Amino acid sequence: MTQALSASGFDLTPLSEEEKQARAQTLTEEERHILLNQGTEPPFCGGLLDNKDAGTYHCKLCDLPLFASDAKFESGTGWPSFYQPYDPEHIRELSDRSHGMLRVEIRCARCDSHQGHVFPDGPPPTGQRYCLNSASLTFKA
Repeated sequence: MTQALSASGFDLTPLSEEEKQARAQTLTEEERHILLNQGTEPPFCGGLLDNKDAGTYHCKLCDLPLFASDAKFESGTGWPSFYQPYDPEHIRELSDRSHGMLRVEIRCARCDSHQGHVFPDGPPPTGQRYCLNSASLTFKA
């Protein structure tokens, strides 16, 4: 298989189902539920909500960088929020009609793990609010 690289130089080659399951063995039950079964952590409880350190937020399953700390903002929603991704190619957007509403789910482009949702009510310059589960992310200073 040919390696697929993003504009920022990261490997986007999809993980095999076997590799995803092997990596998932290192996760907690809650992390597996959120990443693999589109779960959501309760608001105001995630470990990265109040993180203000400079760095990058990576997919907890495959380590692809998804969001930079300089795009993080306080949305008041109870989940870490960002106004733009690290690289637009690093996330996928899917229509989500669960819970009786239409939302846009975001997933990691490499491993297809659930990260959260994006809403059109964020700050400038994008007007987007990428609302993430702390359990889906790993922070690297």
